[in-house]
Amino acid sequence: MTMDFWTPIRLSIEIAFVSGFIVIILGTLIGKWMAKKTFKGKTFLETVLLLPLVLPPTVVGFLLIIIFGKNSWLGQAIEWLFQQPIMFTWWAAVIASTVVAFPLMYQSAKTGFEAVDKNIENAARIDGAKEWQVFLYISIPLAMKSIVSGGILSFTRALGEFGATLMFAGNLPGKTQTTPLAIYVAIDAGNMTLAWVWVIVMIGLSFVMLLGVHFLKAPAN
Repeated sequence: MTMDFWTPIRLSIEIAFVSGFIVIILGTLIGKWMAKKTFKGKTFLETVLLLPLVLPPTVVGFLLIIIFGKNSWLGQAIEWLFQQPIMFTWWAAVIASTVVAFPLMYQSAKTGFEAVDKNIENAARIDGAKEWQVFLYISIPLAMKSIVSGGILSFTRALGEFGATLMFAGNLPGKTQTTPLAIYVAIDAGNMTLAWVWVIVMIGLSFVMLLGVHFLKAPAN
């Protein structure tokens, strides 16, 4: 019973950690690019990037099934490469969590990079720094608070992902059954005590994460 209790929590943390790592990299790179570039269609592209934030989770799950399902060329390529479909696997849960968490990281990183003083970056370029050096040693350190805040928020969002994961990854105990899914099953089975304990754990983890963001954004005395 103890093992069964901790398994969904462990899966949730593992999936949130991996998807959070992916989101931090993608969100930082794309956020930096979008913060400094002006081009036709930028507003449309940004709207697409932020869509998972407002779309119903079932819609996100449905689109993931269409994109990665057996009838898509991408799904067939993945099945040929790994000898199994990606749906109803651990990685499907990671993909679902990554998609829904990405907008939070992207928006936070973009805001941080927009606040970076261009004169400081230009001064580094004049001194001979290459673009990747400006990015690593100037832009990222100056936008670090926003990047870390976005990373924490993305991790928390991935930790609580439910709808898209249920549709795309399924609810397989020990494999894709994260804590939100386990809570749903416990309530459906009438096991309110177990559901309450899982709820308390999720509230505790989320509270700690959001508290970290609050302290990070608080002005230094």
